[in-house]
Amino acid sequence: MRRSIYLLALAALALVGCGSEPATVTTTTTTQEVTTTGPAREVVVARTPPAVRVETQTVAPAPGYIWTRGYWRWTGSDYVWVPGTWVVRPRPTAVWVESHWVRRPGGWVLIAGHWQ
Repeated sequence: MRRSIYLLALAALALVGCGSEPATVTTTTTTQEVTTTGPAREVVVARTPPAVRVETQTVAPAPGYIWTRGYWRWTGSDYVWVPGTWVVRPRPTAVWVESHWVRRPGGWVLIAGHWQ
């Protein structure tokens, strides 16, 4: 009996200080690049997208760049204009398909610009 009291007291002393907070906190952020191979989930927007803006195409920054026209992006509550930009052609035969809106049952769906 006396031995169990001593063991209980030693166990309590061993745990003293275990409940304190650490002096420093380390936060780790992990970024993962995801590549999709299947079709993306379509978001149907009930409101008709605005007409495409006419943009002034600037001079290419270097050979091998192609101009991608701007487009209207849906934010979940409104359309926002994404301006055109120059991008590097990934291979000499690649063709850029512009971002465009397609009519679907119930509204409109954005087909994102992509290389073919």
